[in-house]
Amino acid sequence: MLPRFPAIAATILAVISFQIAAGPAPNYVIAAIKDSGRPDADRLRDANRKPAEMLTFAGIKPGTTVVELVPGGGYYTRILSKAIGPLGHLYAIAPAPRPESDASTPDRAAAAKVIASQPGYLNVNVLVQAIRKLELPEHADLVWTTQNYHDVHNVQEIDLFGFNRSVFNSLKPGGIYLVSDHAAAPGAPADVTSTLHRIDPQVVKKEIMAAGFEFVGSSDLLRNHADPHTAPIFDPSIRGKTDQFILKFRKPVKSR
Repeated sequence: MLPRFPAIAATILAVISFQIAAGPAPNYVIAAIKDSGRPDADRLRDANRKPAEMLTFAGIKPGTTVVELVPGGGYYTRILSKAIGPLGHLYAIAPAPRPESDASTPDRAAAAKVIASQPGYLNVNVLVQAIRKLELPEHADLVWTTQNYHDVHNVQEIDLFGFNRSVFNSLKPGGIYLVSDHAAAPGAPADVTSTLHRIDPQVVKKEIMAAGFEFVGSSDLLRNHADPHTAPIFDPSIRGKTDQFILKFRKPVKSR
């Protein structure tokens, strides 16, 4: 009977791991997903973006302070706002206009500003900042960014260590930094951030840990191993179905 023990133990561990990964989201997260203020266009994206599982993995809780880097169209802004509730605070950091921008360039803070102006999202505060010179609010519990980190690499004269250190300084000891993005092939050249709008997750991990963060873990929630990693993310063959990684980091309680 003894030779069977390792196999049994492995099976038990596999079941435990599955239960942790597939466990139900907290009620406040489910309520945030069901928020009647969410546009239908956002709801149609839920199947691919899996917001309930994402927030559960991140550890979002009511009453916390969250910094959302580059909220885009506000898909996660509404959800995060409702999940943290009226005692929480959400700072949506929208990129400032580029120096070369003209009047026809879209306001990248517009969507977040509209959300913040609505009665149901009064805990949202929009801050417009140059990505190269972040001045993030202090004492945050979590900094969240999805599908944006690769574009930080494309900012002219960006200091990536300084960027991640700004996030580090914003967080409370023990605070979480969650980064999700489109995956590039392992060892892909640096220019894929601009040509394919992807990035190698190992590059992200190395850069963020260099700024003083501890690596907590990753999730395969948005992985798609059928993605060949060779097409730009907007290519019709892969758009909305890219292989995406989710990395979770923590500011040490005794920070460096």
